[in-house]
Amino acid sequence: MTNRGKVALVGAGPGDPELLTLRAARLIAGARLVVFDRLVGEAVLDMVPPDAMRVDVGKQTGRHSLPQDEINRLLVDLALAGHDVVRLKGGDPFIFGRGGEEAQALAAAGVPFEVVPGITAAAGCAASAGIPLTQRGVAESVRLVTGHRMDDRDLDLDWTSLADPRCTLVVYMGVASAERLAGGLRGAGLAGETPVALIERGTTPYQRTFYSTLDGLAADMAAWRPQPPSLLVIGQVVAHVTLPQLRSLVHEAAQ
Repeated sequence: MTNRGKVALVGAGPGDPELLTLRAARLIAGARLVVFDRLVGEAVLDMVPPDAMRVDVGKQTGRHSLPQDEINRLLVDLALAGHDVVRLKGGDPFIFGRGGEEAQALAAAGVPFEVVPGITAAAGCAASAGIPLTQRGVAESVRLVTGHRMDDRDLDLDWTSLADPRCTLVVYMGVASAERLAGGLRGAGLAGETPVALIERGTTPYQRTFYSTLDGLAADMAAWRPQPPSLLVIGQVVAHVTLPQLRSLVHEAAQ
């Protein structure tokens, strides 16, 4: 009888391999079979041994290479067949990564697994753009939300709760729903001049950061045409960007 393998649900961080945990880097370097998502950075994938088996299950809005339930089944089947699997997920597995669903499927099948946390996009991308997610006297809390809904349903968030001027709002997968986000927040009372940053491909050599306001976001998004993965940061902290070379861009966007 073949011994069952184990699965490591590994957070690959926001893209820069220098931001991997030591545990993640060791597992990747020693991997024999890697199952990875589209949002795993190319430089991180370059660390996978060239002779390791790679399985791309990448998903993006409107196109799923493999549905989530089939990914769950794949991980279980591979482990039950005796393979040790490194499951690479962008950012942190348990923050909008559906790692919890995979962990539940593995546990239900009796497959041993571990979870290796990673730097989530909110922290990594904001830091690389010089935006402090919290700052005394400016933002007392942070909210992480997703702008994408299962089965592409209409976005339905608790706008009143989110429209807090003392809170920083970070929106994952919010490009397609940016206009709806801005309208919902303004309708709940958040000022139209609230600063917004959009960080495209954060922490990678291709990073671009754009600045706008809630009032101007829809028009600016049409002009920017950002590419995924992109992250929205909404709140007064955007005006407190800590990289001097970017401050003028923030102020121009606010005018």
